[in-house]
Amino acid sequence: MAGTEEVLGQFLGTEDFPVTWDSEVEKDFFWVYDDLHIPHPVSPMFFDIGGWWLSCDHMFRRFGTPFAVDWLAKNVNGYVYTTAIPADPDLRIEGTEYSGHYGARVPRDEKFASTMGAYLDTVLPVYGRDFADWWRDRLRPEMERNFAFLEGRLDEAPGMDLADVACLLEDAIDIHDRHWKIHWMLNFAQLSATLKLRAVMEKTRGRVDEQLLGRLQNSASDRNWDSIEALWRMKNEVRDDADLRAAFESDDADAIAAALTASERGRRFIAERIEPYQREFGWHAVWSHEFIFPTVREEMNPVLELIRGYVATDYDFPSAIEAMRLDIDAASREILDGLEGEALEEMRAANEVNLRMAPLTPDHHFYIDQGANAHVRLVLMEIGRKLVEAGRLGQPDDVMFLRYNELRSLIGSAEAIDARAIVAERRREREAATQLHPRDWVGTVTPSQLAFPYLVNWGYPERFHRQQSEDEREITGIAGSPGSIEGIARVVRTVDEFDEVRDGDILVCQMTNPAWVVLFTKIAGLVTDSGGTTSHPAVLAREFGIPAVIGTSVATRRIRTGDRIRVDGTAGRVEILRNETATPGAGEAAAIGR
Repeated sequence: MAGTEEVLGQFLGTEDFPVTWDSEVEKDFFWVYDDLHIPHPVSPMFFDIGGWWLSCDHMFRRFGTPFAVDWLAKNVNGYVYTTAIPADPDLRIEGTEYSGHYGARVPRDEKFASTMGAYLDTVLPVYGRDFADWWRDRLRPEMERNFAFLEGRLDEAPGMDLADVACLLEDAIDIHDRHWKIHWMLNFAQLSATLKLRAVMEKTRGRVDEQLLGRLQNSASDRNWDSIEALWRMKNEVRDDADLRAAFESDDADAIAAALTASERGRRFIAERIEPYQREFGWHAVWSHEFIFPTVREEMNPVLELIRGYVATDYDFPSAIEAMRLDIDAASREILDGLEGEALEEMRAANEVNLRMAPLTPDHHFYIDQGANAHVRLVLMEIGRKLVEAGRLGQPDDVMFLRYNELRSLIGSAEAIDARAIVAERRREREAATQLHPRDWVGTVTPSQLAFPYLVNWGYPERFHRQQSEDEREITGIAGSPGSIEGIARVVRTVDEFDEVRDGDILVCQMTNPAWVVLFTKIAGLVTDSGGTTSHPAVLAREFGIPAVIGTSVATRRIRTGDRIRVDGTAGRVEILRNETATPGAGEAAAIGR
């Protein structure tokens, strides 16, 4: 730990950003702000039962990782910070699960870290080779059955009593836990496939071509593309129908909804197109790693805004998907060019495994990051409605501001807690937390902790070592997707601002997840506060072929909507060329050397 290693940096709290440490041991760890998943203040309920970190001990145990055995989360001023726990038998540090304390699961065997790596090396190639088949034949069908069960019960929920829905929540939590265990299996399988391709590329070509590798990890067949195709089909129906076209002329989703519900044709469009889309693709929110934000399943307006945007740009799905297929085919030929004999066959085999795994990146978001959390949210909302009917809460989403055991106590007895007072205070605390600018990390930084493999998703170690220029017009980040672009910045923080993004804008945001994919059909470039080279915004930017600089930490604070900026996704730099007080017209982006 920090006592035996060089200390690269330390932050234990200040008056402006205080940190409450539960033990002296906690101070020795490198706690990273989870802006990758939860850039906003976290709700008590999600922290207790929704966090991705809750199943990480399963991941580390299953694969026998020598570099970590558990992953803990800490609430610092309302924000989630996480840290990895090494395989140290003498370590004693506490975490929180389901409102309870537990000791991080460290091995008893003193030799674990030095001997277990051979096991990981032995089994990991099997996951890389076979997981796509497991996913297709066993795991995806299992998850679809789980969702069908929950959705069937949710349809029956209005006729269920509070006790019935409370039991359904436990089922939803169990399903959430199972899906996240599958997530970590997939995650390591993809790691194996990618590492193999990198190793073969370096062996046969002498170096790793990162741009080519990124193109080969794109997908032209997955649930994200299915969702985009469904929106494109609805766009075509609106374009070709005068009544529908008139309804979508408004810039306001409420007005579009009113126009649709006012006509027989519009009501039929909602029943035959919008609602089926919501039931199939609506299991996500603008921030999927949270329970506070409404899902598309619950609200029609986000779908209407997306269709309106597609109508305005006349988005052409067939040409976009064909361009992606052609680029993947071209990249697959390029990686084989000039090879022969054993080298050719080795490269071909490694790439075939890689290509089979590529669609699982967006698909696992659909079934796990988005789907598992969204289904738990909807069950919680049903409990909230029952508690409102019983006079125990003021509004259904109050349940998100209770801890897991507080909610269960309230379900058992109306007198157990003063739920309304607790919720009111927690809402005030969350609002106050939104005024803070969380630090990138707290605690103590050492070389071994900074080298933890997963931190590349957050942009480390680059983000730790990087220093921003004193010139506010220059921003340094990570090269997420190659190419350069000049254009008008559009800062987006909430789903309500999605419809403000115009064709050719450069999107500036904290982070993206699959709910944001629809914006990638319009934007010309991307800048984020968060993420590393393997994070969602970087992968998606490469998939859509747009320049991206990610992991800047400061972009949404320094850049304003209307600023003209230059994004160099090859060098990882952003330059604010001109500050604007008014937003110029769309389509002002200009590619430079793409």
